[in-house]
Amino acid sequence: MSKRDYYEVLGVERGADQKDIKKAYRRLAQKFHPDRNPDDDKAAEKFREVSEAYEVLSDSEKRAAYDQFGHAGVDEQAGGGGGFGGAGAGGFSDIFGDVFGDIFGGGGGRRHPNAPARGSDLRYNLELDLEDAVAGTSVDIRVPRHVECERCDGNGAEPGSSKDTCPTCNGMGQVRMQQGFFAVQQTCPTCHGSGQHIKVPCHKCNGDGRVRETRTLSVKIPAGVDTGDRIRLNGEGEAGINGGPPGDLYVQAAIKPHPIFQRDGRHLQCEVPINFVDAALGGELEVPTLDGRVKLKIPPETQTGKVFRLKGKGIKPVRGGPPGDLLCKVVIETPVKLKEEQKELLRKFQDSLGGQNGHHHSPKKSNFFDGVKKFFEDMKP
Repeated sequence: MSKRDYYEVLGVERGADQKDIKKAYRRLAQKFHPDRNPDDDKAAEKFREVSEAYEVLSDSEKRAAYDQFGHAGVDEQAGGGGGFGGAGAGGFSDIFGDVFGDIFGGGGGRRHPNAPARGSDLRYNLELDLEDAVAGTSVDIRVPRHVECERCDGNGAEPGSSKDTCPTCNGMGQVRMQQGFFAVQQTCPTCHGSGQHIKVPCHKCNGDGRVRETRTLSVKIPAGVDTGDRIRLNGEGEAGINGGPPGDLYVQAAIKPHPIFQRDGRHLQCEVPINFVDAALGGELEVPTLDGRVKLKIPPETQTGKVFRLKGKGIKPVRGGPPGDLLCKVVIETPVKLKEEQKELLRKFQDSLGGQNGHHHSPKKSNFFDGVKKFFEDMKP
């Protein structure tokens, strides 16, 4: 099957400069990338075609051969009858496999040193107040990362100069050393694995093609996020290498401890201290919620540890569904710093209950000591 014209594949004019070719490749590679088009064979073929066109047109020697002889020129350059994807000096098959290897952790072959590589993903840990996590908010974050050098357009060479094929490794990025029966392959000491030699490195990036900068980003936090939830910002990670697409930035939420509430998924929990008079006689208390204060009715003879459920006063989950509940646990508080007359009143109150033997008014206490008594009786021989 005949191949399409590479300029037509990328949608650029024949006289387009490297900057326009790189922009066209990035746009199309992101559009047809298999990671964004799972189970789409047509998109995968388009991605392969776009990458093949870029591999030729981004290389000055291959582009010159293609402009003069068409596909036959680059096919011959790739290794005789093997075609463009032949098993010669790192053809397109290596590049295609390594683009997928960078993304999915695998790889169908050795990566060509000059192949476009996707930038690394970044993670930013964002601490949020519970109120902001529940209601949603927008925050500005400052993220340090590598971006493409504007001076050399990511090329690494000072404008006006060029890159040459490394004379030590002939552009392979690896050198093979023979020691008797053993052969050792290692990174080229001259080009450090890039496969190219920069005569005059860019003054801004020192030949790396990328520079470090800190950028301020505005992040929209959806309502209901919880600790561990991640928000992905496409293309805000590290810059790609050799024209590859940038990575992504993952903002991971962590909810700060709250002085009143504890979160349990979509539910909230809190402890409500009450005095023993309200617990014994009953009453009405004001308890806090994220929407304001509400009345909570305490029935008579309420015991410590009793949990009251306020429907719908919890959190609406970020992935949808009804809001949770607020669970209020009653904790009976023992009075402190009593005056002598108050202590005397409590003694009289205790006597009115039957003193230490007033089990009728303390059923849990009675059951506990009955159980203790039975336990020791069962231990007797």
